Amino acid sequence: MKRHQMERRGGNGHLPACAPLANPYVPFQNEDPPMYEARKGIIRGTIYPGLDLPFMGMVNRKELNTTPKTELQTLAFAINELALYLDTHRNDIQALKMYRTYQQIYHKCMEEYQRKHGPLNHRTPSEGEYRWLDDPWPWEYCANKEV
Repeated sequence: MKRHQMERRGGNGHLPACAPLANPYVPFQNEDPPMYEARKGIIRGTIYPGLDLPFMGMVNRKELNTTPKTELQTLAFAINELALYLDTHRNDIQALKMYRTYQQIYHKCMEEYQRKHGPLNHRTPSEGEYRWLDDPWPWEYCANKEV
């Protein structure tokens, strides 16, 4: 396509006529679908077995180490999964109860972790010295091996 034609169209590119289009499919979820436990869901990439569609049949069967950080990560994952579900199923009372339960557990675990180890992010109020630069940082792999 000539440059002046592209500019006339606002500079947006277009697919060539021979390019195939993808046909995405997202499964619909019914109310109150079955759920994985959060620890399995974080490994599988979803807490909903109906949405667990492994790429090319490859299933992740790894386990996360059980540490305070991985527990927080698992709870945060489950909270986000439930929030996405509740965006489209706002009247599912069971999912809302589980969402709120996970939020409360996460909040307690986060407070306990931060009391012992320092802030998880910059939004966390803390007293005393500025400790954000102290190693290990929350996302460092080696820090997730703590017992």
